Amino acid sequence: MAASGGVRPSSSTDLPEDEVEVLALFARGHTIERIARELGISERTVRRRLRAAADALGAGTSVEAVVRAVRTGLI
Repeated sequence: MAASGGVRPSSSTDLPEDEVEVLALFARGHTIERIARELGISERTVRRRLRAAADALGAGTSVEAVVRAVRTGLI
């Protein structure tokens, strides 16, 4: 996945690749609008994937999900 800078799956969680990709782009500082544009999906889909990733990681917010994903080596 060139757009996300080489996102790798984690054995510690079962996040789908599309959620990891959105999370990684968000972690790099991309806005929801930019992520949607880059991936050719709607902003609503980006928000849904961020929420799903946060839920899977036990995070209350997308920012907290990024922190957890970085700490666990997911992104």
